[in-house]
Amino acid sequence: MSLSDRLNEDMKQAMKSQDKFKLSVIRMVRSTIKNSEIDLKRSLDDNEVLDVLTREIKQRKDSLQEFTKAGRDDLAENLKAELVILAEYMPQQLSEEEVKAIVQQTIQQIGASSKADMGKVMTALMPQVKGRADGKLINQLVQQLLG
Repeated sequence: MSLSDRLNEDMKQAMKSQDKFKLSVIRMVRSTIKNSEIDLKRSLDDNEVLDVLTREIKQRKDSLQEFTKAGRDDLAENLKAELVILAEYMPQQLSEEEVKAIVQQTIQQIGASSKADMGKVMTALMPQVKGRADGKLINQLVQQLLG
């Protein structure tokens, strides 16, 4: 079952169970996906839907930090609940050790030796960990291992 199909099925289930919060989160994501499809004039494949989900999660994490700094715990709790729902559609996340091993392997394959090679490493690395690891963590590990 594709990611879009799964979102549709979960939306129907949320309607049946009258889970208004989950329904609103799924509708919001489906709306973003639909807007991307309209822009591209075609349906999105699973990788592209995963990109949309990743963007949505990143936006919510950034907003969560801002709300927490501002002392808006009510809004922060709402975002945390949205993140839990969105995380259900993401692939299994890699641990920091697994990411570090993949980064080291990629650096060796490319033959990178300095921070000047960081772009090459990131270009080769990102498709391997797409949706399964945080970009900030990957960036830190690459800098640390090349530095």
